[in-house]
Amino acid sequence: MEKTLIDKAHEAILSSKDGFTAFSFGGYHIRFKAPYSLERYISVVTWDDGYLVVLAKYSHNTEPEEEYIDLKPILKGLYIDSASFLKPIKNVRVAYA
Repeated sequence: MEKTLIDKAHEAILSSKDGFTAFSFGGYHIRFKAPYSLERYISVVTWDDGYLVVLAKYSHNTEPEEEYIDLKPILKGLYIDSASFLKPIKNVRVAYA
């Protein structure tokens, strides 16, 4: 079985810290308020042109839950053109330092 390597230049990183979600790509580090009981993101289930479905761990539940993140309105609020920002992103992964 052959492994497919994702070009790091086309990969974004999702994480969380201190009550904020962080999305990093292309030199941008965008932070926005996370749900109050979020402990951490576990994995990205789906990436679809700015719309994420992720598995997340919350303090009120022992099992991971699906969480939905739409980056387009966040980018719009930051005056970032979502079409040009999101177009080169082929993959999003969860990573913590």
